[in-house]
Amino acid sequence: MYPIGLHPVLDTVQVNLTIWTLLYLIGILAFLVHFLSLWPTGDDEAVALPGRLPFTIAPFFRTRFDFINSGFHATNERIFRFRLLTNSVMVVSGEQGRKDFFNARHLDLQEGFRVLSGALPFVQGVTADLRQRRIAQIYKRLATVQRNDRLTELMPDILEDCRRVMSSWGNTGAIDPFEGIYGLVFQLSVRCLTCAEIADDPAVVDRLKGLYDQVDRGTTAATVLFPWFPSPAMLMKLRATKQIYDLVVEKVNVRKATGESHNDSLQMLLDAGDDQSMIVGFIMGLLIAGARSTGTTASWLITFLGCHPEWRVKALREVQQLLASSYAHDDSDAPANIPARLAGIPLTAWETATPVLDSLLRETLRMAQPHVAMRRNVGPTMHIDGKVLHKGAFAVYPFADVHLDPALYPDPFKFDPERPVRKEDFGYVGWGGGAYSRFLPVAIWREFCLVRADRPGFHAGRVNCLGTRLAKLQLKLITAMFLFNFDFQIVDAGGAPADPHPKPNWNDVLSCRPANGSFFLDYRRLETSCLS
Repeated sequence: MYPIGLHPVLDTVQVNLTIWTLLYLIGILAFLVHFLSLWPTGDDEAVALPGRLPFTIAPFFRTRFDFINSGFHATNERIFRFRLLTNSVMVVSGEQGRKDFFNARHLDLQEGFRVLSGALPFVQGVTADLRQRRIAQIYKRLATVQRNDRLTELMPDILEDCRRVMSSWGNTGAIDPFEGIYGLVFQLSVRCLTCAEIADDPAVVDRLKGLYDQVDRGTTAATVLFPWFPSPAMLMKLRATKQIYDLVVEKVNVRKATGESHNDSLQMLLDAGDDQSMIVGFIMGLLIAGARSTGTTASWLITFLGCHPEWRVKALREVQQLLASSYAHDDSDAPANIPARLAGIPLTAWETATPVLDSLLRETLRMAQPHVAMRRNVGPTMHIDGKVLHKGAFAVYPFADVHLDPALYPDPFKFDPERPVRKEDFGYVGWGGGAYSRFLPVAIWREFCLVRADRPGFHAGRVNCLGTRLAKLQLKLITAMFLFNFDFQIVDAGGAPADPHPKPNWNDVLSCRPANGSFFLDYRRLETSCLS
């Protein structure tokens, strides 16, 4: 008998599955091209995108920004529709279209995201197919994480993580911000949303990040449209999801077995009496939802500051003024090191006395968050800008429609935090689906975190993010620590100052990053650095 290793067996299975997958998909697509090419007709039906299946499928997933723009160009309409296999999808644009889209009561975010995205590690009953009661419970716990006392307690830990991770970069170097800065944000998300057993172990954090990266790589058009078929990509995604699940469950069980108490989110969930599936779902879902979007924003914010030294100076002066104001009356008791001093700035000051940082965040979200809001009509037939959306059909709204509109934002790819704030309804949706200042300020944590705001002060159909305070606090503390510790600039692959400046790639639906290796963050630790 000859021993056969697991990896050779899996390799053989995957090769065979690849062949059968291709044959199966070809058969399915041939069927759909033949039988699903007919569209309902009527004066209130949106114009169908020219061309047939399967040519609308791959571009929607691989080059979504270009695909949507080409659809508007080909149809010469504000709204058009196309098919993703058996699913009818309406693409919405224009002022009236986005008002109808964001105000609609029967457009379900969870269904839209589940069917058209598939970017989360789905575990039945844990992160997928959750009942409304469980979803409301998750939102309630997320709100608890962001109470004033909890955020104040988190600030020293966030700043210490920043110090440790930034110290590991050395005195000088050049990093890809979408690796280095994103890795820091992932660490902070682990710190704020999981447990000390994970957050205090860099090796475990790195392993967890690698597993989530595998989930991303395993999210393809085939795995989204055929989630039940065991393709190689789906197998990779399932394996990574299982390992994430096992890792989280292990840490939860250890905490329960030892009875050891920590001041972290896991302890909050345990003290609240939540069951195992609720705890694991909270950690698995919100961790990556927060890290992805906040990581993208942080990476681009530092990148933009590396391209615009004048804004770097303004932001640093603002944080220095915060420090001066916080310790003006009793400077003798002020901590000697910068992280401790920053942690001593009141939470209210970080949230209400940082207009420069707020404008930087706002402009970064406008330029470099390639979101496409996805919804499914779970109610009766409705209309968006006069076009019918049947029950069960999907509607998507690209944020580029408003954020890159030159009529609203002249020279839209110019980084200009001094742009006047658009006060019209839905003139800016970077903080969610709510309008300007009549609604609470919110930060996007992907569409997974967005919820309907059916309560006083909000329009009944609008969606806003509950992760706002934590995301904004993380971004401001990261920026402050970076400004205090490094002189930095953005350089090209040859090490010369980047000219032109890097431009966000909206076809990258996760991080909006340009091609890998096209630019780097060149940094030098300052003599006054607090890193050691």
